[in-house]
Amino acid sequence: MKVIILQTDICWANPATNQKHIEKMMEAHTGADLYVLPEMFSTGFCTQPEGVAETECESLRWMEQQARKRECAIAGSVATEEDGKYYNRFYFVYPDGQVCWYDKKHLFTYGGEDKHYTPGNKRVIVPFRGVRFLLEVCYDLRFPVWSRNRGDYDAILYVASWPTPRVEAWKMLLRARAIENQCYVIAVNRVGKDPTCEYCGGSAVIDPYGHTLAACKDECEEGTEAIVDMDSLEVFRKKFPVLDDADGFSMSFSTTDY
Repeated sequence: MKVIILQTDICWANPATNQKHIEKMMEAHTGADLYVLPEMFSTGFCTQPEGVAETECESLRWMEQQARKRECAIAGSVATEEDGKYYNRFYFVYPDGQVCWYDKKHLFTYGGEDKHYTPGNKRVIVPFRGVRFLLEVCYDLRFPVWSRNRGDYDAILYVASWPTPRVEAWKMLLRARAIENQCYVIAVNRVGKDPTCEYCGGSAVIDPYGHTLAACKDECEEGTEAIVDMDSLEVFRKKFPVLDDADGFSMSFSTTDY
């Protein structure tokens, strides 16, 4: 499977401008089975979503249109209002327009995200073209128990607005999640500035050995691609069955497998 990650700058609270910009990047990086966009790609990371979060699913409709047009899947999170509540909602849109989503569980309390958003409580795994993807958002990366592989996924998608001062933690933890879960990690962080933070990227695709298959240059907008090779992953897991020795689980959260 060919995955293209798009490390973008984001125009604050301007979905139409951001959508057009991403379309241009897609035109420059064609042929993906899956495009992955940053966290809150349509608005920027807004911890105070009133007046900014989308109520009519404009960005979701755009994702559906692009997925159909390009015959691919598109993944990225959107600040969403639903029934008077706000969610940091990670959409995975299939080529036929089918939509699955994950609501970010670990809200970023340090930045006040928890004061306005409602956390999700379901771990979401989506299958696509022979690969099972676990959906996670930014701060989720710091919580390995939540993302522990129970033999139910092959790759983790992380979309993020991870600030520059902590980017080394981002890069280290991505490799850790890939190694400990014997999976691919596909991670997209933004670049540029918003009203409170600066972002330098660090987007990358990591293989189950912890090797970097592809990476975007820091501090610049860029797209890059990598191949998720399920045959090699299965051979590795059979040869070195680490997951068979993993600790058991007695956790109360539920899982959604689309």
